[in-house]
Amino acid sequence: MDRIPAIFVLILVSFKAWAQEWPFELWHDGKVVLTSGDTLRGVVKYDIQQDLLQFAYKNDSRVEAYTPRKVLMFEIFDATIKQYRNFFSLPYSSTSSYGTLMYFELLTEGKLTLLSRESLEYRTYSSPYYYGSFTRQVLVYRYFFMDEKGKITEFSGKRPELMNLMGRQAQQVDKYIRANRLRMENKDDFIKIIAYYNSLFVD
Repeated sequence: MDRIPAIFVLILVSFKAWAQEWPFELWHDGKVVLTSGDTLRGVVKYDIQQDLLQFAYKNDSRVEAYTPRKVLMFEIFDATIKQYRNFFSLPYSSTSSYGTLMYFELLTEGKLTLLSRESLEYRTYSSPYYYGSFTRQVLVYRYFFMDEKGKITEFSGKRPELMNLMGRQAQQVDKYIRANRLRMENKDDFIKIIAYYNSLFVD
């Protein structure tokens, strides 16, 4: 029997690792709070890209779909990361003062509230196993800041913009980032950075 070259085994293992299920493809235990005041508890499936929420009671095959217009917020327990996640229906527009209701995940709140929306994008990578590159889908996060007046603006991801938002606390926040070796590109690290900034305003 012919032996399979080790390099092909490595490639197969890698592709298996990439063939994962995304959080928005799964049903999660959770609750939905409607604009009517009703609270639904069961299983929830969300699609932030389409701004669509699906809900079903456990052991019930009927599924209800909700747009942001009918939902105040929803909470899920994401078993993939073993954490509760909270999403809110908030008005947003990048061009005018009249916003459209959209689903945002709340990451941390305070003087500067950090929100996010996730989506899938194709990214190109260099292969560690052979010459050339390959393309695969990855889950990416678009970050937004909400100020104390409720205005939401999208964050470009650039460090100078973040430092400008920090104002007088910029130097202190920058020291915190360097001391803890935090990376803005990492979601958990970015949450820590904004949470630290907010902590500077707590009495």
